[in-house]
Amino acid sequence: MVHVVFLKITAMFLVIVAGWLARRRGFLAADFTSTLSRLVVDVAFPALVFTQMLHTVDAAALRDGWIGPVLCGLVILIAYFVGLLLVPVFSSKTQRNTFIFLVAIPNWVFLPLPIVQALYGDTGVRTVLLSNAGAQLVLWSFGVWILHGAMRQAAKNLLTNVGLWATAAGIVVALLFPAVRNLETIDPASAPLGMMLPGALVQALAMVGSLTIPMSLLAIGAQLGELTIALHRFPKVLWGVLLARLLIAPLATVAIGFALMKMGFVIPEETRMIIYLIATMPVAISCSVMAERFHGDATLAAEGIFYSTFFSLLTVPVLFFLIQQFGL
Repeated sequence: MVHVVFLKITAMFLVIVAGWLARRRGFLAADFTSTLSRLVVDVAFPALVFTQMLHTVDAAALRDGWIGPVLCGLVILIAYFVGLLLVPVFSSKTQRNTFIFLVAIPNWVFLPLPIVQALYGDTGVRTVLLSNAGAQLVLWSFGVWILHGAMRQAAKNLLTNVGLWATAAGIVVALLFPAVRNLETIDPASAPLGMMLPGALVQALAMVGSLTIPMSLLAIGAQLGELTIALHRFPKVLWGVLLARLLIAPLATVAIGFALMKMGFVIPEETRMIIYLIATMPVAISCSVMAERFHGDATLAAEGIFYSTFFSLLTVPVLFFLIQQFGL
């Protein structure tokens, strides 16, 4: 498994570098980068979520999968307390809220998704996408509160979040019409005439959804290429973000997960490993936009995203290897 994680994260990093170079060299203009990000978030990702829910969700899967969003929210909460404990050591008062926010919010979807797909297939992808719902709820409520306390804006963003609506719609349709599970692979030679149009629609959505991972990685690289990063000696606050986000918060999550299991809580191994993987991820790309929107330190956010993404190339495989080696 570890070599799969290393291979996938290296491949992903190379695609991110391609996006970064394309932006730096002007092949991807700022307007196009913004459009690409919107396409990922508002079109490709909802299509992926909807079609994945259609062919992986049933009543039994939902009964087992409800824990994913809860645990993903717990990952953010644990990291929040890590940031809260470390902020007096690393951060000034003016950067306090941004420091805690960057430590608390990992990249929970677009980076772990291809790794999980390679390791666990469709069931793993379903866990990540269900966990996304929990993470989005926490980000736009608790996360916004950490930065600025603007709860009205948070509620508005939740109501207009296309990914959450696609998750809900996919689950409802899958539960009400179980036959839709086979639409993505429908055989036109033997399918009833009435199923041809729904089958074509689902297959079209699946094609669009398949663009999510490559486009999101290119968009991440292009977004990083837009950031003005000073290559100088790291300030103490940035060292704190990197240390807390990439090492201390993941280790705290693993320790609490191990303690919960010793206390008798049953967490399926696949779900547990996916949640641990999410916990090891770098600072979420969206943190830069949110820091700017809610009056945080946008410069610190940009540096935290750039350098945590770079160093995660090393820390994610190493942490995943240690978790497996010690049977946690």
